[in-house]
Amino acid sequence: MAASDRYRPTNYPGWVTKRLIVQTREFDPVDDLLAYADPDRPLAWLRRGDGIVAVGSSDPATAPASIRVSAGQGVLRSAIMADAWREIVANAEVDDPVGVPGTGLVGFGALTFDEGSEADSILIVPSIILGKHAGRGWITRIAIAGDELPQDQPGATIDPCAYGPHWAGTVGPGAQSPNGYQASVRTALDRIGSGAVSKIVLARDLAGTIPSGSDLRRLVRALSTGYPDTWTFAVDGLVGASPETLVTVQDGTVTARVLAGTIGRGADADQDAAASAHLASSTKDIDEHEYAVQSLLDSLRPHVRAMASSEQPFLLKLPNLFHLATDVEAELSDGGSALDLVGALHPTAAVAGTPTKVAVAAIREIEPFDRGRYAGPVGWIDGEGNGEWAIALRCAQFTPSADAIAVTAYAGAGIVAASDPETELLETRVKFRPLVDALA
Repeated sequence: MAASDRYRPTNYPGWVTKRLIVQTREFDPVDDLLAYADPDRPLAWLRRGDGIVAVGSSDPATAPASIRVSAGQGVLRSAIMADAWREIVANAEVDDPVGVPGTGLVGFGALTFDEGSEADSILIVPSIILGKHAGRGWITRIAIAGDELPQDQPGATIDPCAYGPHWAGTVGPGAQSPNGYQASVRTALDRIGSGAVSKIVLARDLAGTIPSGSDLRRLVRALSTGYPDTWTFAVDGLVGASPETLVTVQDGTVTARVLAGTIGRGADADQDAAASAHLASSTKDIDEHEYAVQSLLDSLRPHVRAMASSEQPFLLKLPNLFHLATDVEAELSDGGSALDLVGALHPTAAVAGTPTKVAVAAIREIEPFDRGRYAGPVGWIDGEGNGEWAIALRCAQFTPSADAIAVTAYAGAGIVAASDPETELLETRVKFRPLVDALA
């Protein structure tokens, strides 16, 4: 496990706590939050123009606080992160007269899908955060005690940064080819046929590069504009637009949305109606959805009371596809934070399978790559334990090198007994479309 020298939790030997000073003030709402973000490594969480972004640099190495958790800790990464976050909060001096979720002390996070992943999970507390919600704007400034707050530093200003030139990128087959993916689906069907597992979610990858110095805010903006009902995110090079919340906590109210069961949109109104009717009556998709809903309810139940969910899924319409969706709402009963619930709920059957542990083990064997942060939790948490966390879907990881930026994108499909390999491959193509179109 590693963290930046700017913050080290005391409950791990040799680590020294840094006390943070936090100040939030009302700020005139800005039309384009992204214009204030770092072009090279934006840190953002957006939906329908509202959200929060880090102003300027979001480099974890120079942030007031950052927590980076690697594999092999013997404890859930989310649990380590939740404990460290509590310690950061306990040692912070917060001046926040605005007092709504997302103000005050806030950290942006992205965690790996698999505890054994070679990728790191990370939580970043930036120096300046600009936020907007329901016509109300705010700015939060954060510094280590003894340092000047950003507005007190000589020459400090909060100015937008002009967008860089338009750029384009292409991706092609990665470690898993289309034929290889269909073979993997057949392998999963054999496991399901043996009775060892009921559902396995299998992903495939696309890989490519974009020019060095590309303004990644343009990709975030394209996703946010094209898919306004999704949660558009950028955290430590992970950029995407997810339609699926893992969990939201706001003042003790817990909500979640389960998506499982998918079909592409039609080319016209008649084909659209036929596609939605097919999905709504598909036994295969309804069964897949039910696995995911029950998985979430079982995981959430020990932490909440007064839990409610619809008896039947509804159709969620996105620009490129339909999903079967179920919303769940409850009251938090154990005093946990959004990060605690992330640990309780992840991974869900919607991105892993059923039974979850057996499905994750099968994914490790069948998929020819490390998912990294794909299908892991991504979102934010504040000092009151509020937060919004999505499942990192419709996303790609961007990794700079000397002469280019490597791109790896992912998409998956839930495999159950009635699955057809070619149909599942087509589903992944539909799910790749938001990111591939935005890259182009």
